Amino acid sequence: MELSQRLYAVARLVTPGNRLADVGTDHGYIPIYLIKEKKIPYGIAMDINKGPLERAKEHIQAEGLQGQIETRLSDGLEKLTPGEAETAVIAGMGGALTIRILEKDRETAASLKELILQPQSELFAVRRFLAQAGFCIEEEDMVLEDGKYYPMMRAVPGNMELAGELEEYYGPVLLKKKNPCLRQYLLWERQVKEDILQQLKEARGEGARSRRQEVCHALERNRQALAFWDMEEN
Repeated sequence: MELSQRLYAVARLVTPGNRLADVGTDHGYIPIYLIKEKKIPYGIAMDINKGPLERAKEHIQAEGLQGQIETRLSDGLEKLTPGEAETAVIAGMGGALTIRILEKDRETAASLKELILQPQSELFAVRRFLAQAGFCIEEEDMVLEDGKYYPMMRAVPGNMELAGELEEYYGPVLLKKKNPCLRQYLLWERQVKEDILQQLKEARGEGARSRRQEVCHALERNRQALAFWDMEEN
């Protein structure tokens, strides 16, 4: 089975030997791939919608993995009992929904050895939540696929203090490791923000002024992040 770059990068973050709960499994690709690669012994494919779960069942059956992957209709972690899995994957959802899932079943989330998260938005809020909820970001990755950037992370129980907005928005590990895809994203983001600022140049009114301040703040944050690479070059 061929995974997309995004899903392959997510799968790489899973610790081998762990039992896996894939929340919002859709087609069931991640647990199927990890079982076939002998990276995990068991998987639970979970989804809130019957349609995707049926698709996952079909793919699991087609691969002959019914004995190693079960499917559950579940709102987030609701149908997962603490102790059934060591790893939970929550990928491809908005940041607010990712946080809601983890908040809704805090006891189950706290029982896991690791969370593999790939939020599609509000990364800063997800990282902030993890720090407040007693999780530490241990590893991060980022890939570019079909013109879109996908950051992802592995979080484990532990204490973490994020160094302000810079680490909240761009990721402590991505910055520390000077991830090349993050640098590519920062250059793209800088261009986008500069274009917006140019468009706002002649705009009048309180709303435009507020928006200019917001964009300027984002550009300064972007500049500070890019300085990680500038220091290396100097």
